[in-house]
Amino acid sequence: MIVGVIGAGRVGAVLGAALERSGHRVVAASGASAASKARRVRLLPGAAERTPAEVARAARDLLIIAVPDDALAPVIAGVADALHPGQVVAHTSGAHGLAVLAPVAASGARPLALHPAMTFAGTADDLAKLSGASFGVTAEPDERPFVEGLVADLGGIIEWVAEADRVLYHAALAHGANHLVTLVNEALDRLRDAGVVHPEKVLGPLLRTSLDNTLRLGDAALTGPVSRGDAGTVARHLDRLAVVAPESVPAYLALARRTADRAIAAGRLRPVDAEPLLDVLGPVWRIFVGLRRPQTTTGGAG
Repeated sequence: MIVGVIGAGRVGAVLGAALERSGHRVVAASGASAASKARRVRLLPGAAERTPAEVARAARDLLIIAVPDDALAPVIAGVADALHPGQVVAHTSGAHGLAVLAPVAASGARPLALHPAMTFAGTADDLAKLSGASFGVTAEPDERPFVEGLVADLGGIIEWVAEADRVLYHAALAHGANHLVTLVNEALDRLRDAGVVHPEKVLGPLLRTSLDNTLRLGDAALTGPVSRGDAGTVARHLDRLAVVAPESVPAYLALARRTADRAIAAGRLRPVDAEPLLDVLGPVWRIFVGLRRPQTTTGGAG
């Protein structure tokens, strides 16, 4: 295929390089920043630097649009007149489906939502990450054979996502991957506060094992004071955090409460054993988060 990439950022440049590795040809790419231009030279040396509209015209078979979510609709509107019938136009946004590509369909081109569920650094090392990576795909039914071949060329696995479920799909990924970064960095910071010289060495084995167990076992992988109903331990955590890092208290409370809810629902924590813990979380929850603590099924915690 003759391919063009609008947005030679971390995602677009890597997908283009992966397609070239599979025998396709990326003939043009656009990217406004100096980093994007350097990435195009490094990963797509055969692609000419062009404006988005010029890239759209040059991409005879496949146009990849890899721009930030909020920029997607304006970019699509800006290149709609340059599209031609039969051309596949694929965006890489997880949050959007086919609706944002309405101008594409109106031009006679073929719309496709193609989101790699992976983080990228924008280097050649990312190409290996595509092997076995999942792609959240939303497409018209008659496009499925094309999509199957395209994702196979990229080395990925297809997960079909309905148009109505696109935002929920993306929320789940952001909640897991993006918030994980924040959670881990919070834990690293608190270990530094506790005087640990190499917190990454302490957390690394623990987090890797926890992630592996969770992916295999679900809620059955839960350990720690909340799963045991250790209200005294959790109370001491909150007291110390309030002194050393009060900005961490709301997140700790939100996750502790949600962990308790899941532990009870999964049978890991008996409601009667959870009452002291919920009493600890309840008043502080209201103070720091401003939410009313939900009622439990036991009737003892209000």
